[in-house]
Amino acid sequence: MRIVVTGGGTGGHLYPGLAIARALVRADPRVQPFFVGARRGIERDVLPTTEFPHLLLDLHPLYRSAPWKNWLTVRGALGAWSTLGRLFREERPAAVIGTGGYAAGLALAYGVTHGVPTMLNEADSHPGLTTRLFARWAREVFLGFPEGARLLKPGRRTRVEAFGNPIEPPPAVRPDRPAARAAWGFPANGLVLLAVGGSQGAKAINDTLAAWVRRGLPDGVHLLWATGKNQYEPYAALDGASGDRVRVRPYLSPIAEAYAAADLALTRAGAMTIAELCAWGIPSVLVPLPTAAADHQTHNARAMANAGAAVHVPQSELTPERLDAVVGELRSESARGALAARAAERGRPDAAARIAARVLESVAGAPI
Repeated sequence: MRIVVTGGGTGGHLYPGLAIARALVRADPRVQPFFVGARRGIERDVLPTTEFPHLLLDLHPLYRSAPWKNWLTVRGALGAWSTLGRLFREERPAAVIGTGGYAAGLALAYGVTHGVPTMLNEADSHPGLTTRLFARWAREVFLGFPEGARLLKPGRRTRVEAFGNPIEPPPAVRPDRPAARAAWGFPANGLVLLAVGGSQGAKAINDTLAAWVRRGLPDGVHLLWATGKNQYEPYAALDGASGDRVRVRPYLSPIAEAYAAADLALTRAGAMTIAELCAWGIPSVLVPLPTAAADHQTHNARAMANAGAAVHVPQSELTPERLDAVVGELRSESARGALAARAAERGRPDAAARIAARVLESVAGAPI
């Protein structure tokens, strides 16, 4: 049974699709996920490294700030529509699952117009344009944040569920925290702050951390800092600073080893990062990317702060002094524990499995 998974452009749209596809195969090995994405997105580099067959189309976003370029969008859509027709005639899929981004829109539209059941996975608390547009025709809508439901207009028969964001869950037996800290050269006591700006890094966060380290970390605070691959060199010399209490790395893979050692995280407010932090029960200080589409990271951070599960610090307010104050407020285990408990309440480590089960229930009876 073929199920088309479509979405991409960014990791926040692609990786949930991969998690759902793998959960589907685990639940029923007869399922054959097939990915449809864009040649211009992150899927161009990631999908060839996966186990899944895929099709990359000449798709373009809407060029809102340069409308004269939208002829590329129209041309790409016309050609891609024909290609999708051949794909669907080759083997009619049991469903099309859209995970967001401009890469998902055309395959969802093809599914709707040709009577193929469509389903949507929305990672953010502020649903993207693709989700808002197709919710009325979808059979299922899976939300990462329950807050996202208020902005949707689903169809009368659409089921909307806040299952959480599909991620790689923490191990059933969590790593020993003292051992995890020792692996980084940190003592069992004290506070370990994990700072991550994403695979490409976040310069505003990195610059603030650098200034904070140079003035001297507060006593008993240790910093595990991933700068991003392309931003490592300017900060590499700070590795071992503040009396050997700083570890600077380009990226952390597997990041589970860092999560196991952390008491507190300083990160952007991407949906998948938040989902992982909640699944691990790690309290966080969220600094949204102010240029994110529709300011969705700010919506994510506010939702978490309103739930008492994180501290929201706008990038414009992030200074060494503010960081010092926030970390100081969270030095006590009781303060961190309150955030961690609320974060854990929102954690959905089984989200991918629950989504897969609902997909299979929804397409029951489709030809294998």
